[in-house]
Amino acid sequence: MCWSATADLVAGGAITAVGIGCVSRAARTRRAALPLATLPLLLGAHQIIEAVIWNDGGGSGPATIAWAVIALPLLPLWVPVGVLCAAPRRARGRLWVPLAVGVATSAALAYVLATRTVTAEVRGHTMGYAIGLPHPAWLLAGYLLATIGSLLLSGEAGLVLLGVLAGTGAAVCAALWRWEFISTWCACAAVCSVVLYGWLGRDTTTRRPAVG
Repeated sequence: MCWSATADLVAGGAITAVGIGCVSRAARTRRAALPLATLPLLLGAHQIIEAVIWNDGGGSGPATIAWAVIALPLLPLWVPVGVLCAAPRRARGRLWVPLAVGVATSAALAYVLATRTVTAEVRGHTMGYAIGLPHPAWLLAGYLLATIGSLLLSGEAGLVLLGVLAGTGAAVCAALWRWEFISTWCACAAVCSVVLYGWLGRDTTTRRPAVG
């Protein structure tokens, strides 16, 4: 995230607390959404891991590798799977597309992580990561389709809103922090994930899908 280890630690702790609330709500009222409800927990832990990287001054140690595993191969698989589980039946057919893209993107990114070294570098008030991705434009397109695309196609108002916020955040982060995009956007996505808490608290007997 931007700014400092303290900012990452505070943000990570707050998002983790939201994640605990999301899991609790999903366990009581919407068990099919449990995989998606754990997303703030994952993103909160992600920010806490980056606080460790700040304290280490960057580098390519275990914390950097753990951060990269979550950010690169895990999220483009986790998000579309979670959305597919949580979405209404009528939306599931179209959700196989971002899931298939997510599987392919995740596999490609996992291979890159297994064969190359990822490094973190403190760049003023941001953290930059370098791994030398092949075909970065294609991988980024697949990544965004799997994550933001699945949310936008979910047919649920709260999840569509989360997709809009995450997509807007991606555009802003790309414009302002080109070389630190992955770090700043993951932080933005973590903050946006609080929308899940409100969505999970809605009455499932009266909610209406955003898309038919």
